[in-house]
Amino acid sequence: MTLRARLAGLCLSVPLALAGPLASAETLIDGSDPEAIRAIATGYGSAELETDSDGDPQIVGRIDGTQYIVLFYGCTNGQNCNSIQFTAGWAGVPVSLAQINAWNSGMRFGKAYLDEDGDPTVEMNVNLDFGVSRKNLDDTFDFWRLVLTQFQEEVLD
Repeated sequence: MTLRARLAGLCLSVPLALAGPLASAETLIDGSDPEAIRAIATGYGSAELETDSDGDPQIVGRIDGTQYIVLFYGCTNGQNCNSIQFTAGWAGVPVSLAQINAWNSGMRFGKAYLDEDGDPTVEMNVNLDFGVSRKNLDDTFDFWRLVLTQFQEEVLD
């Protein structure tokens, strides 16, 4: 093979090699697109995008009949938020502090506490700085689903 043929082949293969990673790169989801987050939430049940009293987005959803809220934090004028927090609470359900402490000591994902009215609440925080893949956020919603299920089975029942 001549030097010219090798150079021609090299010139053709370099752009293709560089295009491969670019073509397969996934768009990241961050707090600038609450609708994309809501769309993932609908894979687990109902989910409506709303605005909280501070003008920040929030998602009100249900997973297996349990209502939860996704709160957006670190927002600038209601946009470009850098984190979210999943939260669910149960009013009037008697739970002891010992039950809450046992839950917290044994769980990696989701923290629980008794709110100012003594009602059990469970939360899970998620950093969205610099974005996460759609698969990662979908997996996070699945973790949240498991947190809700386990909290109900281990603490509320």
